[in-house]
Amino acid sequence: MNAWKRFLVVATAALALTGCGYNDFQRLDEESTAAWSEVLSQYQRRADLVPNIVASVKGEANFEQDTLTKVIEARAKATSIQATPELVNNPEAFNKFQQAQGELSSALSRLMVVSERYPELKANQAFRDLRVTLEGTENRIAVARDRYIGTVKAYNIKARQFPTNLTAKVFGYQPKANFTVQNEAQISQPPTVDFSSERK
Repeated sequence: MNAWKRFLVVATAALALTGCGYNDFQRLDEESTAAWSEVLSQYQRRADLVPNIVASVKGEANFEQDTLTKVIEARAKATSIQATPELVNNPEAFNKFQQAQGELSSALSRLMVVSERYPELKANQAFRDLRVTLEGTENRIAVARDRYIGTVKAYNIKARQFPTNLTAKVFGYQPKANFTVQNEAQISQPPTVDFSSERK
C-alpha cells in the first residue's frame, strides 16, 4: 500500500510538471543557448578575419589610416566584451555587446567602401578572397541572429503566457534579451528622395 501511494505521488508530480511547462522551459532554454553560441561563433569568425583584412589593406601605400584605425579599435572593443551564455540574461550587458558588434560592422563596411577607391587593392586576389569570406560571414551572422531571435521569441512567450508564467516565476525563468535595431527612430522615417539634381 505504501509503495502504491509513493507511485501515485510520483505520477502526479510528473503530470503536474509536464502540464506546467517545466520541460518546455528546459528545451527552449537549451535551444536559445545553442542559438546564442552559434551567433558568438560567427562573430568570432568575423573578428578572426579582421587582422588578415587589415594586413592586406596596409600593403596599399596611401590607404586611409583613419579607416584602418577605426576597424582595429572596433574589433578590440567587440572582442573585449566577455560573451557568455549569461550575457543574454542581462539586458544592459547584452546592449553593450550588440553596440560593440554594430560598431565593428559599421567600421568594416566603411573599410570596404573606401577600398573601392584603390584599384590595386581591388585587383589583389588575397584581398578579394578576404572580402568574399567577410561577406559570407556577415550572411552567416544574419542567419544565426535570426535563429536566435526565433528561439528567444518562443522562450519569452512561454515565460509570459499563463499558466506557464507561474512556472517561470517559481523556477526563476526570466525573459531573455533579444537583438534590437540601434537606430530604430532613424529607420522608421521614410527615405527622402530628391530628383532636383536630375538632368533634364
